[in-house]
Amino acid sequence: MASAQRARTPRQGDPAPRRSVRNAHRAYNADMTEHVILLHGVWMRGLTLLFLARRLRAAGFEVDVFDYASVFGSVDATCERLRTRMRELGAERVHLVGHSLGGLLALEATRHARDLPDGNIVCLGPPLRGSAVARVLSGIPGGRLLLGHSRDTLVGGVDSWDGSRPVGVVAGELPFGLGITVGALAGPHDGTVAVEETQLAGLADHCTVASTHTGLLFSPAVAELTGAFLRNGCFKQPRADR
Repeated sequence: MASAQRARTPRQGDPAPRRSVRNAHRAYNADMTEHVILLHGVWMRGLTLLFLARRLRAAGFEVDVFDYASVFGSVDATCERLRTRMRELGAERVHLVGHSLGGLLALEATRHARDLPDGNIVCLGPPLRGSAVARVLSGIPGGRLLLGHSRDTLVGGVDSWDGSRPVGVVAGELPFGLGITVGALAGPHDGTVAVEETQLAGLADHCTVASTHTGLLFSPAVAELTGAFLRNGCFKQPRADR
């Protein structure tokens, strides 16, 4: 039987050992400290955030999708769950990106919390000043049941932002959606939320894009704007949608 060969001792001038792409990727992820938690809107689930999550991961973020019961769950309980998730990540920076109602929850969960990791917040199509569509729905039979525990937050909106985190808002201006059906929206809007409803005192930045309310989740331009704000605290001009 042939004896086992001993490993050759590397000599000066030998090429460095090749590192597999998979191992390099694992090492890169282990060193990452910037995490993003994504929050969906009312009547939605985390599945709707997968395209946005994939684009943010490609931009170098660790991404976590936060699923919650938007109709049957308490807003206060959801905010507490979100704060717990932020702490459990153990990261230096944890950003939040919320679509529609999710943006309002991101603000309320972090407004006065002092023991959370640093990070920025991006809200996509959020009715920060209250939703005209939600007010109309609340006045029709069964409308309050449709909105559930989120009704008061959607109808009333949130107070001016006085938290420590920079907040940026991306609003859509492609007017196709539920708002046209109920006739509740005036001025530029994304079919569900008016641009005016997304504006709030205390924001660090605000921009508009040619998108419907749901389309904000699938737009490459919106993903690029989101990544820019998470890193820099301001938006930049995105490349054209592809």
